[in-house]
Amino acid sequence: MRISISWAGGSVTATLDSTPTSEALWDALPIEAAANTWGEEVYFAVPVAAEREDDATDTVDPGTVCYWLAGSALALPFGPTPISVGPESRLASAANVLGRIDGDHRALAEVGDGDTVRVERAG
Repeated sequence: MRISISWAGGSVTATLDSTPTSEALWDALPIEAAANTWGEEVYFAVPVAAEREDDATDTVDPGTVCYWLAGSALALPFGPTPISVGPESRLASAANVLGRIDGDHRALAEVGDGDTVRVERAG
């Protein structure tokens, strides 16, 4: 499953693993939402309800596509957050791991707080 994440200044694609949460997100597409930023992370609410999966974690590699359980949000860390130790991406709390940004995840640095983000199936 490949998705496109776009905003006024650019876009990235991501490849999702086959997980219950990824499949629920896929079924909910397309989605538009207002972005929030927290350090080097973009996150936004999505209309998906998901249970905690076995590999849920609060620390991931930059470029990981996550479903933040506490916020029912897609979390896209591209570097350290305010609570990171070193170069890790540490989320505010546990998230299900959905997949990975294809290519340069640093492009997400262009997304500003309040920007409209669109997530859709990539062709």
